[in-house]
Amino acid sequence: MERTLIMVKPDGVQRGLIGEIMTRFEKKGLQLVGAKFMLVSEELAETHYAEHKGKPFYEKLITFITGGPVFAMIWEADNVIALTRAMIGKTDAVEAAPGTIRSDYAVHTNLNLIHGSDSPDNAEREISLWFTPEEIVSYERTLARWI
Repeated sequence: MERTLIMVKPDGVQRGLIGEIMTRFEKKGLQLVGAKFMLVSEELAETHYAEHKGKPFYEKLITFITGGPVFAMIWEADNVIALTRAMIGKTDAVEAAPGTIRSDYAVHTNLNLIHGSDSPDNAEREISLWFTPEEIVSYERTLARWI
């Protein structure tokens, strides 16, 4: 099983889209193994976005992600990174394919609602930044056994 970090950014939280976004991933059959609603510290934001340091948009990115609560999640499934990236859509809402989260809800590249890990290495790094091992709940779907 592969894991990925998915984060509903402050614009998605403020627009009330947490439930809609979670529902899409659940309906796809992905398994939620971690979630938390939180404010992002400047230190966490700078560490998370370290690869963008020095780029023209870096300061605005840090200000944006620390400017309101986010909803961070860990999803698990085979090929979960590729699946969630396809469901999220391109960063630019205008270029995002119809039916993707960003195409359906984002209004601007700077307000693109959601973050998703882009590789297994980044997923592992990001998950370890946002979650402690104790906050991750792996489980087997056993509901059918109880019927």
